[in-house]
Amino acid sequence: MENGGADAGNPGRRKSSSVQTVFSTALHGIDGQIVTVESSGASSPEHRLEIIGLPDTAVKESAARVRSAARHLDIDLLPGKLTVNLAPADIRKEGTVYDLPILLSIIDGKALAGADLSDAVFVGELSLSGELRPISGALPMAIAAAKNGFRRFFCPAENAVEASAAPHIEVYPLHTVSDLLLHFGGAKPVSPLAFPGSSFLYRAYENAPDFSEIKGQETAKKALEVAAAGMHNALLIGPPGSGKSMLASRLPYILPPLTFDEALETSQIYSVAGLTDQLSPLLSRRPFRAPHHTISSAALVGGGTHVQPGEISFAHNGVLFLDEFPEFDQKALETMRQPLEERSVTISRVSGTATFPCSFMLVCAMNPCPCGYYGHPSRPCTCSPRARQSYLSKISGPLLDRIDIQVEVGALDFSDLDTAVAAESSEAVRARVGKARDFALARFDGQFLRNGSPLTANAFMEPQQVETFCVLSDKARDLLRQAFDRLGLSARGYTRLLKVARTVADFEESEVITHLHVATAVRLRSLDHKYFGTA
Repeated sequence: MENGGADAGNPGRRKSSSVQTVFSTALHGIDGQIVTVESSGASSPEHRLEIIGLPDTAVKESAARVRSAARHLDIDLLPGKLTVNLAPADIRKEGTVYDLPILLSIIDGKALAGADLSDAVFVGELSLSGELRPISGALPMAIAAAKNGFRRFFCPAENAVEASAAPHIEVYPLHTVSDLLLHFGGAKPVSPLAFPGSSFLYRAYENAPDFSEIKGQETAKKALEVAAAGMHNALLIGPPGSGKSMLASRLPYILPPLTFDEALETSQIYSVAGLTDQLSPLLSRRPFRAPHHTISSAALVGGGTHVQPGEISFAHNGVLFLDEFPEFDQKALETMRQPLEERSVTISRVSGTATFPCSFMLVCAMNPCPCGYYGHPSRPCTCSPRARQSYLSKISGPLLDRIDIQVEVGALDFSDLDTAVAAESSEAVRARVGKARDFALARFDGQFLRNGSPLTANAFMEPQQVETFCVLSDKARDLLRQAFDRLGLSARGYTRLLKVARTVADFEESEVITHLHVATAVRLRSLDHKYFGTA
């Protein structure tokens, strides 16, 4: 065991004749750490419980909940003055998750029938009557327990289905403290809960919005198809009512289905925030997050007094859609620049530092001007050139540089809408995206990113991988040189253009990037030059 089990130097529940030990977990981001809950009693006429080890207010209040639950259930606690230490003491303990292990650490040994708790982790909030109430973060806590060599995880029944998704550990659902005591006493054993795989395996695309519902916009659809294959960021520019939001909302359903590992990691983020579904513990659909443009920086990126993930982390392994892109607070948008590159975000507060993954596709939509009708074939624009420039300048060059694909979503005419020809379905598009992605994955076999994650898409390639996998023909190199000069590309823009060309080549299963692939990539990145005057 690592960091806490019996094999790591903790031979059982009692470390000595006067100290009792139980194990629990703390969370930092979605990473768990084993917390040793140890208690010691001293003879005293007063019965008092003191909790130390850097507890927050909710943990300190645990003393009252624990004593009330013990009285209600007629459980004998150790007599005298009791001290409970939550170790390691230099990490702040937050929340109500420690109620159950604190109770177990100060309970009279007879109530547990001499049970060995050295291979078990306990979490749960107690009501005053001894019932267990659900907590946030049960899934990452169970995963942390398993990684540290523990074999059993006891948690509130409402969290058990979620926690059961953790591999290599048995999860025991508890409704009350009495369930636990009867289990250890042998009178009424609690059976471990098996992970209901059917809840994850149901069809992820059932009753989903479909590309076939969108009339016209074939160019925009093709651009998003390339974006989906390589997980490239995209910007949609067009007048109101042209279908930008409809296109973006259907993008997750042309992406390949979540793998189990992706679902597990993404579900941990939702678990920490208390957003998991009890009946469907793992996300089976790729996330699609569309926050309003009034969102704050902390809500977008993550933060708060008690650090919580933001929208960029809730979109992990999925799509983050920012409609009315220029209307977002510029400070909030700029905070995304580093996470877009690093695929993770680290938030530091006085209470500690938390890191959340945020590997997502950024899809933005905007009008070409404040009134929305600049360049419209039939409706005149009422904006002055200065107003248009002020509107577009809200998007900074460095942020725009991180958007790989820009596509114009033009106004539709009557013939586009009044047609009996069925548009292509999401299933057909998804098949091509999946084929291109499989071709890339075969090339990436054994390749990892600096953070240890496997390389899964072209947009995530790092410089050395770009150099290795983006092999250009001579004509492609000449065309890329011309595009670099004409569009005024930055070094980042050049690399991102090369990645898009690599994705275009993957659709043809070509290991060499030709001039035709580069030409397509250039067309998909030309709007920043047209509208913003820069690339």
